[in-house]
Amino acid sequence: MSPKEVTKVDITEDVFKDPNELVNKISSHLDLKYTKVIQTYVMEDGKIKLLISPKNLEEAKTIVGMPDITYIDCKNPLEGSLGANFPWIIKGMKKLIPEGSSQLLSATIGDFPHLPGSASLAALGAVSSGADIVKVGLKGPKNENQGIKLMKNVVKAVKDYSEKAQVVVAGYADRSRMQTSPTFLEIPTIASESGAEIAMLDTHIKDGKGLFDFLNVDELIQFKEKAEDLNVEVALAGKLMKKDLQKIKIIKPDIIGVRSLVCENFDRNMTIKADLIENLKLELYK
Repeated sequence: MSPKEVTKVDITEDVFKDPNELVNKISSHLDLKYTKVIQTYVMEDGKIKLLISPKNLEEAKTIVGMPDITYIDCKNPLEGSLGANFPWIIKGMKKLIPEGSSQLLSATIGDFPHLPGSASLAALGAVSSGADIVKVGLKGPKNENQGIKLMKNVVKAVKDYSEKAQVVVAGYADRSRMQTSPTFLEIPTIASESGAEIAMLDTHIKDGKGLFDFLNVDELIQFKEKAEDLNVEVALAGKLMKKDLQKIKIIKPDIIGVRSLVCENFDRNMTIKADLIENLKLELYK
């Protein structure tokens, strides 16, 4: 596209849930090589978005309507790192979010073995129960190709139901403690090739060790830069604590996911507390 050419994209009638939707809308009318420029322009002044994971409706009530919490993430810690909750809990959390709210409901469907059919069906269950975003943990796929195969089917199941729904591909920083799962730098490629919007890193084993016990700042910046080159958003999670927030500010992911940090006694199996969420926001945004 010549610098003298002007392309007008009418967005006056559109409602965007997040900057990425605006990027996609504008980019669809331009050559792909301009997409990255648009994304940088839209996102450069954006805050790191917060994703908080309630396990039940009472915890979700604490988070709904709270400023600066973009994602309410329906999760069941008793069933694993990305343990799936029940359809009626997803539906109940969706009902708590007022119509027109900027808050989005995400739902995890589990730390999945390499079973594309089962994963697709679970993803459809989550999105049809009200999830705006479906998160999948790639526990079983042994490599990038298997990850892409599983996620392409998940994305198809989700997008056939709702084109606006988004998909998160989650890998594990502590892969060295697992028998399978793709490497952390394969996750952005899996997301991009499958049509998912977000590449995430979490920890699989919840034993007090966190993201930075397995990957350093330079490695996570490498992860972020690869995802950005592929036009995929980045989410980081895994026992993120107050001491980690300065490193997070250096990396500048699009999203961070927390539970332990905002739970009583910093224990993910305890209850989310509003005052700890406020403390997190003060520390992250100061």
